[in-house]
Amino acid sequence: MTAADSPTARPRRPAWAGRNYSLLTASAVVTNLGSNGATIAAAFAVLEAGGDAGDVGLVAAARTLPLVLFLLIGGAVADRLPRHHVMVAANALNCLSQAAFAVLVLSGEPQLWQMMLLTALGGTGQAFFSPAAEGMLLSSVKGDQAARAFAVFRMAMQSASLGGAALGGAMVAVLGPGWVLAVDAVAFAVAGALRSFLDVSHIPAREPGGGMLADLREGWREFAGRPWLWVIVVQFAVANAVIGAAQSVYGPLVARDSLGGAGPWGLALATFGAGTVAGALLMTRWKPRRLLLAGTLCVFPLALPAAALAVPAPMAVLCAVMFATGVTQEVFGVSWMTALHQEIPEDKLSRVSAYDWFGSVALLPLATALAGPAEHAFGRTPALWGCAALIVVVTAATLSVRDVRNLTRRTKGATRNAAQEAPAKGELESTGG
Repeated sequence: MTAADSPTARPRRPAWAGRNYSLLTASAVVTNLGSNGATIAAAFAVLEAGGDAGDVGLVAAARTLPLVLFLLIGGAVADRLPRHHVMVAANALNCLSQAAFAVLVLSGEPQLWQMMLLTALGGTGQAFFSPAAEGMLLSSVKGDQAARAFAVFRMAMQSASLGGAALGGAMVAVLGPGWVLAVDAVAFAVAGALRSFLDVSHIPAREPGGGMLADLREGWREFAGRPWLWVIVVQFAVANAVIGAAQSVYGPLVARDSLGGAGPWGLALATFGAGTVAGALLMTRWKPRRLLLAGTLCVFPLALPAAALAVPAPMAVLCAVMFATGVTQEVFGVSWMTALHQEIPEDKLSRVSAYDWFGSVALLPLATALAGPAEHAFGRTPALWGCAALIVVVTAATLSVRDVRNLTRRTKGATRNAAQEAPAKGELESTGG
């Protein structure tokens, strides 16, 4: 008997952590290490080039606008072509655009339109990558350990975000934003190489017939027929928009004026990352029965960072707020992924994910573009308080929907394929209220 056959031998990884899951996790760690620093670097590249709040908002909007425009197409493509091919091509585009951005910043004073163009290319890559990646991840795990697998994935990803934000803020302060953007380009290249080894043989081949519009209509029926799904997406259309304005535009400005610059702001984002790691660790153990009730209750604290920036709170208070917010965000994130995995048929995962992403970022370009004018019209502090209030209002409205309150985690014996055999509302717990 070999050591591997011994009943006392421990497997090198859990049964649910297969090859695809491991590759997806490793590549997500690499990209998050680079991208979180690059987010800080892009904002400070604009400011160092002489830009103001409006310019920072325009560059942020330039990334999210193509994301909104191409997400639905990206979801249809990812359910039609091998998902790992879509992911690798998107990573290549992100690598090239970030490398060009880095060269532009390092070589002299970049023009606003150049930075907007390059960030727009990055947003286009993300539009095709995100639905493919989410569909690939959701199909990489099975059974009642799916929630734990998603929690571990998010814990690894958020740990990388923590390190990336802290390192990125420090590198921007010491070396300047150009070198951080260059590191992000390398990270995309490495992650794309890892994702090229993903195996899609387990995904059934699509039946011939139909076209892009037919695929989009089929995905829309799947999305619109589930009230819990589209209601929460509408909620996050508003929440993500104001969070994006607060953290992408106002956050760096508050940091520059009141907190000491890029380094402290990177630390604040890093404590948020630490909170997400703690939240993901919590979700490896905690399995709330009512998935979306628990998750949606944890959206209320997302209003706290905007409120802390509005004061502005001292760094110690801001970091505590960011940590707590990170914890609660992960409770929602893992619950949401578990609900999608449980309820959505595998062959429609990328299209439904595309509608999810589309709705969630639809207002983000508008919000980031208007953040600067809103500051000039109302003042930065009132604008930040408005961001916090909107999150509270839309979350309270979401909890008024019965399907959100009652969607229940399936028992161990239930199969994922049941999602294809019964309407989503029929699977909700009938408890009233």
